Amino acid sequence: MIRKTALALLLAAAGVNAHADTIVQWNFNSPTPDASTSTGTLNPAVGSGIASLLNTTGSFSSGDASGGSSDPATGDDSGWQTTSYATQGTGNKSKGVQFKFSTVGYTGIHFSYDLRHSNTSSRYEQVQYSLDGNTFKDFATFDGNSGDTWFNGRSVDFSSILGASNNANFAVRVVATFAPGTNSYAASSPSGTYGTAGTWRFDMATATAMPVPEPKNYAMFLAGIGLMGFMVRRRSR
Repeated sequence: MIRKTALALLLAAAGVNAHADTIVQWNFNSPTPDASTSTGTLNPAVGSGIASLLNTTGSFSSGDASGGSSDPATGDDSGWQTTSYATQGTGNKSKGVQFKFSTVGYTGIHFSYDLRHSNTSSRYEQVQYSLDGNTFKDFATFDGNSGDTWFNGRSVDFSSILGASNNANFAVRVVATFAPGTNSYAASSPSGTYGTAGTWRFDMATATAMPVPEPKNYAMFLAGIGLMGFMVRRRSR
């Protein structure tokens, strides 16, 4: 009981928050509901950041179709649709979308999104990250192995990346990539053929993280450790 009490005091002293904060989220819905999924916005619904096309063209379309994304909105649920992807065998990892946002004041960065693959879209998604907003590195690959289907909750954990935390220039890209071990794109539909008019439709692009403790909380944290050690020693006596 003493140890549990001491641990509670320790966590309280450190100001630990057991839940990550949403630092930015794009749901692509119209700020004022208009009952039209063909309209929307690239402005975040939560926080601040910039969503942009990467050598593709974009529009808005239904986030409810084909089983739907994880967006709780209905009827006015817009998704960000992208097309004009590279011709077969060219432009590997050059076309898709980019999300740029600040992680200043946060650590343990996670990024998630929902993505609908059309039948003729690229089956494979390459997630990349950047610490300066310009140079990107490959990090995770996802397999969209079914056409006309939403793959909800794609999740990437950047907490192991040195420099991802407390970074004003952090950015994430999701780009079309060749099938593993080949020099060509695979179609999402097993019976389909990849084409430049294939579409990826994004929804609920979200970055979450833990707040970095303020300096004064470190002192409180150390005091909590000291208190816990004192109580344990006292009990042992």
